[in-house]
Order: sequence, then C-alpha cells, then structure tokens
Amino acid sequence: MASEKFERFLGLVRKAPAPAHADHLRMRVNLDKTGGRFPEGVVGTPVVAGGVPAEWIDPPGGATDRVVLYLHGGGYVAGSIDSHRNLTGHLAVAMGCRVLALDYRLAPEHPHPAPVEDAVAAYGWLLDQGVAPAHVLVAGDSAGGGLTMATLLLARDRGLPLPAAAVPISPMVDMEALGESMTTRAAADPMVNRAMTLEIVQLFLGDGDRRDPYAAPLHADLTGLPPLFIQVGDAEVLLDDSTRLAARAREAGVDVTLDVWPEMVHVFQASAGYVPEADRAVAAIAVFGRRHLGLAD
Repeated sequence: MASEKFERFLGLVRKAPAPAHADHLRMRVNLDKTGGRFPEGVVGTPVVAGGVPAEWIDPPGGATDRVVLYLHGGGYVAGSIDSHRNLTGHLAVAMGCRVLALDYRLAPEHPHPAPVEDAVAAYGWLLDQGVAPAHVLVAGDSAGGGLTMATLLLARDRGLPLPAAAVPISPMVDMEALGESMTTRAAADPMVNRAMTLEIVQLFLGDGDRRDPYAAPLHADLTGLPPLFIQVGDAEVLLDDSTRLAARAREAGVDVTLDVWPEMVHVFQASAGYVPEADRAVAAIAVFGRRHLGLAD
C-alpha cells in the first residue's frame, strides 16, 4: 500500500494532469515552479563546465573528490537546474558528495545532438579538473535518464574513460513510444502520455532518425558500459522503456539492477523530503552510488 503522504501527493498531481499536447514554453515555466529548493545546509555554486552552465551542489560535510553528474528531465524541451533543486539536493545529502547539475541546451532551439554533446563536454571537463572517472556517477531522470545512457555511449565511442556507474531514473530511451506500458499504464499515469511524448520527440528530433542510438539508447550497442541502477515506477507509461533497457543491457553483459516501485508514478523521487517512498528510493540510489564511488558507509 502506498503511503498516505504519497496519496496526497498523487491527488495534487491529478488536479493538473499532463496535457495531451506538448507546449514546451509552458512546460518550462511549470517545471521551474515545482522544482523546490535545497534541503537545509545544501549550497549551490554556479560554474561553467566545459562551456555548459552548471551548478555545484554541496551537502554539509560532503566529499568533494566524488561527483554525481546530474542530467535533469523535461523531455529535452524543458527542465533546468531550478526545476530539480529538491531532487538534486536530497540526492547530494543521501550520497554524501557533491552533485554537478547541468543546464544543457534544450530543443527545439537546440535539437539533438546538442544535449548529449553538452553532457559529454561536462563529463570531459570533470576529468580535466582531475576527478577520476572511477569517482564519477552519471544520473538523470526521464529524458535526463535517456541522456545518461547517451552520455555513456558517446563517451565510450570517443574513447573517454567511463564513469564508475550510472543511474537512469524512469529513462526515456524509446523515441517511438512503442512500449506496451504506453497503453497498459495510460490510465494510471497522470504525468506522461503517448501523444505528448511523440510531440516532444518531434521537437527534439525533427525529421531525424527515431532509432539514433544517441537519442534512443534502447537501440544502441550497450557493450562495455559500467554498472547501471535503473529505477522506475510501476504506474508510469515509460515503465517498459526501463524494462526493455535493462534486458538489452543484460544481453550486452552489463551489470544492471532494475528497481521497480509498485504504485509509483513518473519521477516520484522528486518529492523527496515529503513522501516516504521518494526518500526510500533516493536512499536506494545512494546505497548503489556510494558503493560504486568507494564512499564509506
């Protein structure tokens, strides 16, 4: 049974369900309004990472030689550092290390491959700053989860040393929206729907290939990628993006954990600090992340 706090949170979400059509300008305003703020004691410091606007997010007493590179969601057309302050702040506290949140370029002004180019530039910048690749975790939600995968792929293909691990949260990895959960979870998901997804894809890709592996990592060769921790809710239309990605990763010999949360909706982790399921989910990410970054318990 979902908690009473989650049910209250879900009731608020259902009062403003996802629109049938994508309005990226409205999405940007709405996401930034709901992004919240850092938990007490967490400090943000603006920085330019490889030419990309970013922010260091430091928890009290956190390690500075371990880094989570965080890539926000928003369908590649919305989202920002501001839209994800609550989530990234709680993640920094749970991990006990700094987070580098990235304001990568957005479509339609900057379509594919701008986001993945920005993310790999920021990752390369981290390495140039002396951060060991084994001390970097890449994470992101929704489109940022797909971008997490694309960042690993492009870094690998360019010969960069890969990070220790990655955490795609409810990743968007299928640009054709062909997963069965697009139908089977449609009534349960108040946040995402197939029509809106396909309109966002059009803004992001235009006439581009819907199976370009750097846009749709579901169709990529995943060989050689670092361990993955894929976390997703069972009540979201993007569920099968996660299940199919996990299956393909295992087929490629990747160490992958699929963490499915019953009754939970798209990126429920953003309600950390308010909803106990979100707190537990962020804690589970931190257990995985701290282990792979060599942070002591």
